[in-house]
Amino acid sequence: MLLHSRIPCDIVSSKDEFCGGYNTFVANPEEDLTTDSFLGHLHGKVFGPRNAAESCPETRSPRLPALDALRGLIIVVMALDHANQFIAHGKVGLEQWVGQFPNYQGDELAFLTRFVTHPAAPGFFFLLGAGMVLLATSRRQRGWDNWRIRKHLIVRGILLILFQFFVENPAWGIGQPSGSTVYFGVLYSLGGAMIIGTLLLHLPTRWLAGLSALLIVSTELLLPSARTGFVEYAPVLRLWLVPGYTRGMLVLYPVMPWLGVMGLGMAYGRWLSQDSERACQGGLWLGAAAILLFIPIRLGGGFGNIRPWQGDGWIGFLNVVKYPPSIVFLLITLGVDLLLFGWFARLVAGPTAILWPLVVFGRTPLFFYVTHLYLYGYMGQLIAPEGIGIQRMYPYWVVGLVILFPLCWLYGKFKHSRSSNSLWRFL
Repeated sequence: MLLHSRIPCDIVSSKDEFCGGYNTFVANPEEDLTTDSFLGHLHGKVFGPRNAAESCPETRSPRLPALDALRGLIIVVMALDHANQFIAHGKVGLEQWVGQFPNYQGDELAFLTRFVTHPAAPGFFFLLGAGMVLLATSRRQRGWDNWRIRKHLIVRGILLILFQFFVENPAWGIGQPSGSTVYFGVLYSLGGAMIIGTLLLHLPTRWLAGLSALLIVSTELLLPSARTGFVEYAPVLRLWLVPGYTRGMLVLYPVMPWLGVMGLGMAYGRWLSQDSERACQGGLWLGAAAILLFIPIRLGGGFGNIRPWQGDGWIGFLNVVKYPPSIVFLLITLGVDLLLFGWFARLVAGPTAILWPLVVFGRTPLFFYVTHLYLYGYMGQLIAPEGIGIQRMYPYWVVGLVILFPLCWLYGKFKHSRSSNSLWRFL
């Protein structure tokens, strides 16, 4: 559970699976999520209904394939970020609220390689919230009471936190000297947000959305002044609000701001469960509005940015604070996620299998996450322990995805062959 000398720069995950992943969007939990043959990507199983009205189906439909596709895409770009770290050694630094900010010195490829991965973390927390609501709706229809639903989600949250320490953290030490720092990353934050989120499941939607927005805005209001520099804040403050290092613990994903993102996902999940077609269409408008709102707030350079621009030109304009997530960071990343979701909802309505690989990845996010860390970690040690640069890293990123695809497909079949009470459903 100790972190080694490699400091993870962007450990993001798709642990929507823990709040339901498979079960959240499956009306019949015993139904196999794949077809009988490896190449059998028929719409009846993978993509569901073909008409536009059912592309983002109601609760009677077995899945929401657009959500699977979005989850799949963001874990693919997440893998790019981690391949960059393990193989290219191309990380410039952390987009932190205090201290030295990444300076790309005009290297457009290095910046874009990092920037395109930013929608991943907000997307995972947003999908987590939506998944919790859809799971709760599905389980109530099967006769579960509120306590049983909460207990189910709390157990999954605890498992996420355990995975942080005993499964994820060792992967970051591949090829590195042993260290004594305990890392609290995205799995910790997802698990903590899920546990706390069980208390929010029954809030009215307006209260839920308002509270979530308040958590996000309050993050910047409550952050200590950057002029204080690096201070060993109390561990509880680190875990809840302020990213950084204190007494042998490194926190990059404090719970409070990401709980706000998850809460917005819960509010959107309510909309999906009530009127999925309109929610899919509305996602396009919300996404476009978020990106448009990003522009004036970023140009203003004041509240919403956490810290002033670092750098010049278009790279400086887009290089925003992620730790903790600034308002401008969330506007542009969630905006992109919502646009992609709306677009995928339209694509899966037609007779195309172009999204099939993303759906396969999106339905096995935990397996993908754990496996890809060790795959790219050992790949980097085998190929070039000292790094090979960003341009030469890209083919190895693709090779990794090619290796992961059949593994995820097979694991998906195995998992869905287990009963709904199996431990595999939790993991």
